[in-house]
Amino acid sequence: MFKGFYTVATGMVAQQRKTEILTNNMANANTPGFKSDQSTIRSFPDMLLSAVGNTNIPTKNSLSFSQINPIGSLNTGVYLQETLANYVQGTIYETNQNTDVALINGAMPADEESGEAGTIFFRLEHPEGGEAYTRNGSFTLDGQGYLVNNQGLYVLSDDGERIQLQNDDFSITEEGNILVDNQLADTLGVSFAANPNELVKQDNGVYRTIDEENLPSAYGQQGVTFSTQQSFLEGSNVDSAQAMTDLLTSYRAFEANQKVLQAYDKSMDKAVNEIGRV
Repeated sequence: MFKGFYTVATGMVAQQRKTEILTNNMANANTPGFKSDQSTIRSFPDMLLSAVGNTNIPTKNSLSFSQINPIGSLNTGVYLQETLANYVQGTIYETNQNTDVALINGAMPADEESGEAGTIFFRLEHPEGGEAYTRNGSFTLDGQGYLVNNQGLYVLSDDGERIQLQNDDFSITEEGNILVDNQLADTLGVSFAANPNELVKQDNGVYRTIDEENLPSAYGQQGVTFSTQQSFLEGSNVDSAQAMTDLLTSYRAFEANQKVLQAYDKSMDKAVNEIGRV
């Protein structure tokens, strides 16, 4: 009976966490460059139950031997195994802001281990050292003319240096080159992640590598093609309709587990207060 309590409880916890992930996706449906999270629910290994007993042999010395009778398997519940980001590119839309830039994927080679396609990111200077990465190209110029993102993190060039401009009167080519008065001033830093699932997602659409090592530049990477588009942004790749459907499904599953838990509670109440009294 108590095993049933634990099994139902794991189902409720897993659905609650899935609901939190889906709710966060819906809350960021209009966040530029946001990548929706996907969760994977798996069951714990089944437990094999057996009855162990002794069988007596009517002999002079009263021999006996142990006997194991299989009863069957028992499911021990489920758990939220992992959460992975969906790196499919979002819709590109125009903003008419000169400092906005959208990354547009071209050819992205697949990772040999995972079989999934790689992706590209803007390079940012992380305040704790090293680099951070984002798909949100909503940039602006700070008081000193440095190009920064919406969190105030410095946007890096292909050389790994901060990009400083006199004003927002500049243009960005499809190749990522920043032109001032038709002269090359700098090149936007773009990095390539061969296996983006190894990145750690932080707040506001910022990513870092697990070992905090810098990703290689996307420029010149074999098989990688991309372009940049000024005055455009990449929208969130959250499918609001699908997220709402999944959210309702998860909520119904949570309710079903809750009703089973209540049934177990009533059975235990009868076992203790009624059957136990007899």
